[in-house]
Amino acid sequence: MTRDIAAKALLMKITIQNKNTNMKLSIIIPVYNEYDTIKHIVSTVHTQYPDSEIIVVDDGSTDNSGRAAKDAGAIVYSHPYNIGNGAAVKTGIRHATGDMIVLMDGDGQHKPDDIESLISQMDQYDMVVGARIHDAQSSKLRRFGNLIYNRIASYVANFKIMDLTSGFRAIRTKIAKRYLYLLPNTYSYPTTLTLCIIRSGRRLKYVPIQVDARKTGKSQIKIHKDGIRFMMIILKLCTFYSPLRIFIPTSIFLFVSGLCYYMFTYLSYGRFTNMSALLLTTALIIFMIGLVSEQICQLRFDRSEDIT
Repeated sequence: MTRDIAAKALLMKITIQNKNTNMKLSIIIPVYNEYDTIKHIVSTVHTQYPDSEIIVVDDGSTDNSGRAAKDAGAIVYSHPYNIGNGAAVKTGIRHATGDMIVLMDGDGQHKPDDIESLISQMDQYDMVVGARIHDAQSSKLRRFGNLIYNRIASYVANFKIMDLTSGFRAIRTKIAKRYLYLLPNTYSYPTTLTLCIIRSGRRLKYVPIQVDARKTGKSQIKIHKDGIRFMMIILKLCTFYSPLRIFIPTSIFLFVSGLCYYMFTYLSYGRFTNMSALLLTTALIIFMIGLVSEQICQLRFDRSEDIT
């Protein structure tokens, strides 16, 4: 009896793997001035996945990155000028014809060998993300910033997020196109896509990956320039996807502050002050705004379910 169950489980696993193998794969690689690395990446991916659709989106490069990718066998779409990493990803998703999409960077950090670890999980999940267990090029400050982002997003999504900003992920094409209109043109598209998946109740999994240091060039993200911008993006996404998890704690804090201040002034001076009234009224207003925001958020996601 036990052998029969084990045999059936093995047969089911093989069937699922064959099903994933038969699904057409689209691999999207956005590039901006990555001439020194993109040809090797495309060649390696093409060797490992000869039947896949390799799409390289040249986001206004000035170093012939698009030509190098085309010579290596990729389908190349070019932007006339630099729009943004997220815009390049959206262009690739629009043109993808595969059943599954793999998104990876063109700077050589993501290893084509890790693609298998992503797509092998797609029989059970809607999106699989490569979580960086060691970022070879990140400073301690940047790793600390990523940790803060992950913690905030985990609180908002009520789901443990291991790597909020990882651009290495596999996702079903229909789902990616369904949320395409929500994705920004900037580097924050991985954050938006992750919260879309979680908010809509879809299945997400993280798999650990190792990333290499950039072989040439420098990262386009600057700590001193983009740190505050990324924090603002996180806060906006928090109110965009789960507003009550932001508005309710804020409302409670103001209400308790107003109540405590009222008790202090009443015991000290025997009166109810304008500051207490302001804090209590503000707490009520923020709570009501949170309720309205939550309804708007729900309507937005109901609309996304109707998009095919």
